[in-house]
Amino acid sequence: MYAVIKTGGKQYKVAAGEKLKIEQIPADVGSEITLDQVLAVGEGESLKFGEPLVSGAAVKATVISQGRHDKVKIFKMRRRKHYQKRQGHRQNFTEILINTIKA
Repeated sequence: MYAVIKTGGKQYKVAAGEKLKIEQIPADVGSEITLDQVLAVGEGESLKFGEPLVSGAAVKATVISQGRHDKVKIFKMRRRKHYQKRQGHRQNFTEILINTIKA
């Protein structure tokens, strides 16, 4: 069984027992969270879409860790104008383990 969930402005296809890095959620490590914005649920050949959400569906997950991704380096330059700008960014994430999918 799998589900398509929406969290942090992004959509993820998840299955039970899967690890996933999502946008940061304010939750303690080891706590169980419920992701209730389920867009679709599928099992084998059958697929159930929501309009926009599947009613009564939820995904339960456990927070494994909180962390930061690798640095993304941004470099801007205008040739022949003596303009150079360097910048970096590290995005926060929450790593979760999908426990169950309730359809």
